[in-house]
Amino acid sequence: MSVPPDDRGLTLGHGLFETLLWAEGGFVHWDAHLDRLARGCPLLGLPAPDRAACRREAEAALAAAGSPERAAVRLTWTAGSGGRGLDLPATLEPRLLATAAALVQPQEPATLATATVRRNHASPASRLKTLGYLDNVLARAEARAAGAGEALMLNTRGEVACAAAANVFWIEGGVVRTPALDCGVLDGIVRGQVLRACARLGIPAEEVRVGPEALAGVPVFLTNSLIGVRPVASLDGRELPTSDLVAALARAVG
Repeated sequence: MSVPPDDRGLTLGHGLFETLLWAEGGFVHWDAHLDRLARGCPLLGLPAPDRAACRREAEAALAAAGSPERAAVRLTWTAGSGGRGLDLPATLEPRLLATAAALVQPQEPATLATATVRRNHASPASRLKTLGYLDNVLARAEARAAGAGEALMLNTRGEVACAAAANVFWIEGGVVRTPALDCGVLDGIVRGQVLRACARLGIPAEEVRVGPEALAGVPVFLTNSLIGVRPVASLDGRELPTSDLVAALARAVG
């Protein structure tokens, strides 16, 4: 696998990606990931990738990684080579790449630190998995420097948005809350599963726009396709309470 130096994904971050879980001999939520990838393509001026080609590349990446029993498989869809400058080339030739790496499921709760790096909620890219993930990289590095494993990111209005690589939920008064998508939040696949599980189980759930004070002293958990539902033990060095509801939701989404 090689990427030429004029690939727009490399030079401009022009492209999308999806990270899928491979476990128990199959891709978890394959169709949901490919659907989300296809939904993001029109905004970037890209055609959707061929699904059969995505499957072939993903399986080849797994084989190249030694066929681990559990793996993170990343599909990257770039705008391809396009010469110098911002304008789209007259003819697009997108490039599909796939990588895989063995994955160990975290057993301990996460720890969070609030990052100074903000999500630009006004940018349409904030709700897509684009190749421009530098803000997330910087936020994670800031959290690690503060002794935490993951970053809590606020948006440019000062509202809770997400973690560097996960959606954020918390439980207050028996109500499950998560930031609304217009806070600059990715429409996470497990995020959607949790909200549907709440509806199915009769648990009140709300998508909200609030400041970080809402997370003080309440149970918090993270979601993404690789970790599923993961409780948070502390935020900015302050211990957070646990809740049996987090474990119940983890079981409900599988």
